[in-house]
Amino acid sequence: MTVEVLMITTGGSRIALLSEESANLMGVHSSDRIKIKCRNQEMIAIANIADYFPPNRIGLYRETVSALEVKEGETVKVELAPLPESLYNIRAKLHGERLRERDIVAIVKDVVERHLSTVEIAAFLTALSIHGLSTSETEALSRAMISTGKTINFGQGPILDKHSVGGIPGDKTSMLVVPIVAAAGFTIPKTSSRAITSPAGTADRVETLCPVNLSIKEIKEVVKKTNGCLVWGGSLELAPADDLFIQVEYPLGIDPMLLPSILSKKKAIGATHVAIDIPTGMGAKIKTRTEAYTLASDFVDIGKRLGLNIQCALTFGDQPLGCGIGPALEAREALTALMGGGPSDLREKVVSLAGILFEMVGVENPRGMAEGMIDSGKAMEKMREIIGAQGGNPEVKPEDLSVGPQSAALRSNSAGKVLWLSTDDIVRIAREAGAPKEKGAGVVLHAKLGDNVHKDDILLEVFAERSSKLNSALRLAGQLSPIVLSKKTEEKMILDRIPEKMNHEKDFMIDR
Repeated sequence: MTVEVLMITTGGSRIALLSEESANLMGVHSSDRIKIKCRNQEMIAIANIADYFPPNRIGLYRETVSALEVKEGETVKVELAPLPESLYNIRAKLHGERLRERDIVAIVKDVVERHLSTVEIAAFLTALSIHGLSTSETEALSRAMISTGKTINFGQGPILDKHSVGGIPGDKTSMLVVPIVAAAGFTIPKTSSRAITSPAGTADRVETLCPVNLSIKEIKEVVKKTNGCLVWGGSLELAPADDLFIQVEYPLGIDPMLLPSILSKKKAIGATHVAIDIPTGMGAKIKTRTEAYTLASDFVDIGKRLGLNIQCALTFGDQPLGCGIGPALEAREALTALMGGGPSDLREKVVSLAGILFEMVGVENPRGMAEGMIDSGKAMEKMREIIGAQGGNPEVKPEDLSVGPQSAALRSNSAGKVLWLSTDDIVRIAREAGAPKEKGAGVVLHAKLGDNVHKDDILLEVFAERSSKLNSALRLAGQLSPIVLSKKTEEKMILDRIPEKMNHEKDFMIDR
């Protein structure tokens, strides 16, 4: 067949377009796999069928063209491909059977090589969500995800790392923990994600200060110079199966891969000692202490099997961390905290997490070490080194980071104490304002749990880069109840009404 290059992307899937006539001659149905051979290369693609596509031609989407390295007009050999063995393993899991290590390896390999369709990956993830994963299955999944991607070797350990399971907005702790640990002379290469459902991921925050899309070679150079880095892990192909799983998990609203996702990436980056932050509370992804203790035990157990020394911290998750929510607003707050200022809850959490890492590697007075790195200015100095090594301005000040020029305040209608604060509502308002795509957009909280508020005091301030976004965020804030006040707890027993006041579904959080 003759190649016709289609200048369309699919988001990663390898798809080929056939005419109905050609498909019938080959016995190919829509979503069947076909094998495409060109010169000494071959690959598997998912077939799409079109009524009016020319016969004897094959349309290749951009990802397929890139993988096969073909050009417009080249001739390729096309044939029906057999079903992958991993499909039988997925069906077994759908029936509640326990998978062997080789079964899981086959599935992950086929996911990475794009042999499985989105529907088939969705079936696998749904089966995991319904039937769960045993400890041995979680270990096998983690190992398979590591083995099908790249790894980074930073030499002799210890290699420290910190990771949050996510769930609360404003969590800019990595931007402080990394320079604190690196300033103390330890290696801490931090790869992070971009936001999926939150107003900002760590990579989004750091990108307001310096480039984060570095190659493995560049990461090694930065770490060699500074002991640490703060980079985006999406382009590094560390456990690439995880990124493909997340693309399907998000629209389904499920997250059965939390453990293998985090552990595979920690192992791939070469970490030996990891502090896992598990925000716990009604405003977080993990709602109860029982759920948090179970998750923490699983992290420690499977971490041992993978050769990782893991300690978990159950942290307060009933409200956002700090006051700034949105990429530039959070980066400003992180720099301010490194300079000895900033919100007290942010400093407390950062010092505690850094102290856990120091304790794991035998530092005497670990909390004192963490506090000393901030108070002496060494952590800020180290952060400037990292920013410079990654291509940013090492002399940057908090006020240099531009935030949205359009802003407005939401004020209190009455006096009282902050009784309840909805993190979900605050996330929705910040995203409506334009975060994280518009780096200067977001929310600044002026009142948090337990604070006393007077009538007409500012509860929160919304920032946006466009007036249309600001107006949209303010309308949403007026419909929601992001901050609830009361003089006494018993005076405000009803926090909200559904569906009489507003009918909206709870957002699904998957950011890691």
